[in-house]
Amino acid sequence: MIEELLVAVAGAAAATAVYAGAAARVVKQYERGVVFRFGRLRDDVRAPGFTMIVPGVDRLHKVNMQIVTMPVPAQEGITRDNVTVRVDAVVYFKVVDAAEALIRVEDYKFAVSQMAQTSLRSIIGKSDLDDLLSNREKLNQGLELMLDSPAIGWGVQIDRVEIKDVSLPETMKRSMARQAEADRERRARVINADAELQASKKLAEAAAVMSDQPAALQLRLLQTVVAVAAEKNSTLVLPFPVELLRFLERSTVGPQPAGSEVPAEPSSAAAVEAPPTAVSEAPAAPAMPPGTSPATPKPPVSDAYLKGAAHAAEGVEPVGDLTGASVDPAPPGDGS
Repeated sequence: MIEELLVAVAGAAAATAVYAGAAARVVKQYERGVVFRFGRLRDDVRAPGFTMIVPGVDRLHKVNMQIVTMPVPAQEGITRDNVTVRVDAVVYFKVVDAAEALIRVEDYKFAVSQMAQTSLRSIIGKSDLDDLLSNREKLNQGLELMLDSPAIGWGVQIDRVEIKDVSLPETMKRSMARQAEADRERRARVINADAELQASKKLAEAAAVMSDQPAALQLRLLQTVVAVAAEKNSTLVLPFPVELLRFLERSTVGPQPAGSEVPAEPSSAAAVEAPPTAVSEAPAAPAMPPGTSPATPKPPVSDAYLKGAAHAAEGVEPVGDLTGASVDPAPPGDGS
């Protein structure tokens, strides 16, 4: 009797162990368990941890609740400004309702992938090339809204959508490179012109200060000489002030230098004996007949020359008759 009781207890324990092994389930922390009993959804979703089901009656489906990173294949399309591009993206989504994700759609991952591809082609056709290249944040938000609207009914939430790369034709890349180069050159010219304008204003202010203080110009000249002499060269460039040239020009107006041309000495004694005052004062030029050009004026006679001529005239003896004494005059009354 006891042996039969022990056998019955052992059989019950074995059956219980088998039942427990068949009914026991473990749901991980990032998963949720959805139970179907005879094909009907149970209301309770199994939380993470140890759980039990009825073997042969219940079926437990585990749904991953982690964020899924799904790359979207590159889609080729034509933008609104008629440029052919290839754009690829990546979608980040997660399941927020495990029961809806299993019931509403057959394969929620495949459904999200196909919806992302069609939405990406649609967003390409509605955008310009400049928006795809520089205004991606706005396009990402628009693409996220397009995906989130139908996905929310599947128990899936779109967390983020990012456009990864935009592939352009080679001809378009070269055109954009030329445009960028021209824009850079334009900006460089504007900056150089602005710098020249500022420098000219500062130079004008410096010139005004130097005109008030002539010593500043000399100091600036010495600074330039020091800057040039600092280099290890054999040539020294020395600026020549323009004011010095003007001073030399003013000093040359006046008496002629010693090497100037001297006019010819007069041949007659009367011209030599003329007083210096009469010679120094130039007589008025006679009127020229019409149709003739005036002669080239002689250079002015210096005071030194007049004094020398007067001194030479004092030592010349007067000469009487220059016709000669050997010739007798003809007698008066002679017909010859």
